[in-house]
Amino acid sequence: MSLDGDIALLKRVPLFGELPTEQLRLIAFSAVRLDLIAGQVLFRTGAKAMSGYVVSGGTLELSVGEGDQKEVVAVCEAGSLVGEIALFIETKRPATAVATVSSQVLEIDRKLITRMLNEYPQIAVSLRATLADRLSATVSELGRVRDALMRIGRLQPRR
Repeated sequence: MSLDGDIALLKRVPLFGELPTEQLRLIAFSAVRLDLIAGQVLFRTGAKAMSGYVVSGGTLELSVGEGDQKEVVAVCEAGSLVGEIALFIETKRPATAVATVSSQVLEIDRKLITRMLNEYPQIAVSLRATLADRLSATVSELGRVRDALMRIGRLQPRR
């Protein structure tokens, strides 16, 4: 994919969608492009996470557990950001990511994002607003799930 194609892809990612083209160009230029074959593991559960990945082609399957206990928790297609939290903090991978077909990803290093946040404070403000909105939506959704569980008797009210 060309640099302009990578920038267009990054614009489709909700976390990056509001960033100026100049910063998207920096991310696209600095990203490492990886080609994966079907069945190739991108990362495993528990591995140290130093970067996030934007799927640029193909499909990744995220799963937890192994063998009979394996559970697919997400399927990520082009435009998906995998490992978002690793862009901001040191963490471990909560799932294993495997390419289900020939796939391509852009690997974005946390050091790049940290540098951008330090050099461009307006980006930090923009990303903070995006993450705050998403956290608020998640909290609201959890409230609806709690209410539904209480209605079916699976959850006891807080005391």
